[in-house]
Amino acid sequence: MAQERLQKILAHAGIASRRHAEEMIVAGRVKVNGAVVTELGTKADPDEDHIKVDGKLLKAAERPVYVALHKPKNCVTTVSDPEGRETVMKFVRGVKARVYPVGRLDYASEGLLLMTNDGEFANRVTSAARHVVKVYRVKVNGALTAEQEEQFRRGVVIERKRTAPAGLKLVKQADNPWYEVQLTEGRQNQIRLMFKHFGRMVEKLKRVKIGFLELGSIPPGEYRHLTPAEVAKFRRVLGLDKD
Repeated sequence: MAQERLQKILAHAGIASRRHAEEMIVAGRVKVNGAVVTELGTKADPDEDHIKVDGKLLKAAERPVYVALHKPKNCVTTVSDPEGRETVMKFVRGVKARVYPVGRLDYASEGLLLMTNDGEFANRVTSAARHVVKVYRVKVNGALTAEQEEQFRRGVVIERKRTAPAGLKLVKQADNPWYEVQLTEGRQNQIRLMFKHFGRMVEKLKRVKIGFLELGSIPPGEYRHLTPAEVAKFRRVLGLDKD
């Protein structure tokens, strides 16, 4: 493998985001072939050089793997659960690499979930600063008024902090209507809490799109690998091809 900047090597190995990896280097926590390195421009070859982080040998980065999973309801978006609940890891046992969830999708919700072993990719997809739009279909136990819809779009205060502006569109009018919601941030239970702010309860919630990537026809509990073209497009969108 060709030489790469240390912070990029650490990020690809899943040690930390690139920014955090830079902080670790400057703090003197990284050694290359026995010597402490603090210069951010330093390059190394993870296949040839002996790299240690906090005294632990860095293993060569696995080949990056990117998976689109249709997370079913009633499982948690974590690698493990102290309460013993089913996790999304059950549904990617056929993936040879050790992937982990990108962001969160709450226990009662379903839909598109990205999973990867690429730490920097995961960090950028979930970063609000990158403005990666996530699209959800939401069934609610009552319609919002026009004024409430506009307040929803502008953002509401949840736990003393206003949410970022959101997209909201009524897609099926009924006693229990369906809305399409677009978010660029991912606070825990955010959509449920936003509707609760207006006295409405979410009955069903399904994420159907992340950026340009659609859930499509993937059945609940099944997954597919992203195509090379999809990975390349994500890298362009996230600015990873500029590093």
